[in-house]
Amino acid sequence: MNLSYWEYKTWLSNIDYTIVGSGLVGLNCALNLKTRFPNAKVLVLEKGMLPQGASTKNAGFACFGSISEILSDLKTHSETEVQELVQKRWDGIQLLRKTLGDAEICFEHFRGHELFLHSQEALYTNCLDQLRDVNTLLRPVFGKEAFKTTNNRFGFDNVKEQYITHTQEGQLDTGKMMARLLQLVQKSGVLILNGVQVETFSEHGTNVQVQTNHFEYRTQKLLIATNGFTEQLLQEKVRPARAQVLITEPIQDLPIKGTFHLDEGYYYFRNIENRILLGGGRNLDIKGEETSEFGETEQIQDKLETLLQTVVLPNTPFAIAHRWSGIMGIGRQKKPIVRPVSENVYCGVRLGGMGVAIGSLVGNELASLV
Repeated sequence: MNLSYWEYKTWLSNIDYTIVGSGLVGLNCALNLKTRFPNAKVLVLEKGMLPQGASTKNAGFACFGSISEILSDLKTHSETEVQELVQKRWDGIQLLRKTLGDAEICFEHFRGHELFLHSQEALYTNCLDQLRDVNTLLRPVFGKEAFKTTNNRFGFDNVKEQYITHTQEGQLDTGKMMARLLQLVQKSGVLILNGVQVETFSEHGTNVQVQTNHFEYRTQKLLIATNGFTEQLLQEKVRPARAQVLITEPIQDLPIKGTFHLDEGYYYFRNIENRILLGGGRNLDIKGEETSEFGETEQIQDKLETLLQTVVLPNTPFAIAHRWSGIMGIGRQKKPIVRPVSENVYCGVRLGGMGVAIGSLVGNELASLV
């Protein structure tokens, strides 16, 4: 790119902090830095027209983990680790709501419900048997027993007659969330450049040389918030995981309200403007969906439509309005990676599919490293 003197001087000279990625983590990091250091020059680089990855592509769940997800996590994490994970999700949602405002993001507290197919008798029984123990474990987080059984009042088919409901779950409008966050960040004086992909970087004394697809420049500190695309820049234990989603055309008098989980969180759906948004199915092709390429597959989209027909909307005609995918960042452990990479480079990545819940908190933690 042939930059003019004015362009380079205004946007790319004397940069104190560069953040790679304008998702929830990156923008919260930028806002935190600008609040702490109002005279600092903060630059955010985003490779997409809009925030790539999952921040503008998620389902808008303000969730903390369904009971089967919690029990699954307890197989690979200690009770203390699981409690800390859920605490971080709870604190992150409260921070998000405080920063942006409930009205601005259309936050609704409709509660969250886990459904169990008739074929999942063993999973259902195990969750019921351990309901009290999980509530006891998480009482310090929520201050009450968060999980309880409720009747199938929305008319779902081929599922057990009782859900296991998370009384603290809510939902929000993902687009409005990110638009509001972008407004606050830009109002604070942070510079954002879209369509710029960081290709390499190298440290030179107290500065970092950054090479992008359009230009190169120097910054004092580099903070990487690329989550599912982390392996393209860093050797961190973060794998990309694609999540496929669809949404229906409006359905007249749709009675369904809330966030819903199926199959240990591998499927999820909710109401939005008299539509049903349904996503998931990564478990059908774990290796195939371990990709940083956007797109949809016939296998998973067919399964999502089948779930709509047989479980969610068994007696209601519907049409699909739109399909899309997002890229998450996952690993063997669910705790986010927030650490210095070197003296002048830092990262806040691996959100484990819980970006809405923990993105604000991880962004602040990333900023606190410098």
